[in-house]
Amino acid sequence: MQQDWRRDRYCISTDKTKLDIAFIHAFLSHSYWAEGIPQEIVERAIEHSLCFGIYENEQQIGFGRIVTDYATFAYISDVFISEPYRGRGLSKWLIEVMTAHPQLQGLRRWMLMTRDAHGLYQQFGFTGPKTPERIMEITNPDIYRRKQGER
Repeated sequence: MQQDWRRDRYCISTDKTKLDIAFIHAFLSHSYWAEGIPQEIVERAIEHSLCFGIYENEQQIGFGRIVTDYATFAYISDVFISEPYRGRGLSKWLIEVMTAHPQLQGLRRWMLMTRDAHGLYQQFGFTGPKTPERIMEITNPDIYRRKQGER
């Protein structure tokens, strides 16, 4: 179910047909967390996520996505606002809309990872892990820099 939220000349929408994949890929492929990511991986991630585009009029200026089962868990990822639009409260509004999405209420756990936006996410109740000894991961930080077929 697609939803839209409006504030002044800005709109946040979950309509995937509005997403500017080239814009999203261009940003993510130069980000610290997804540097070099191929466009086909961005497309697959979008296909399997709840996505939020933020627009000024019809031009996309930001993005965020949630990986979720809609029952117990949500992982916020790939949140960004284009540089010229920062400092206007848009990232705060985007996270507010994402965490208040009606299909994601009552979840047991929300997670995200960030290097530099702790202050933003803390405003919405995010903290460091209460029990970090329980968290395990497999991480491949250079996966997009490797040649296809290498592991």
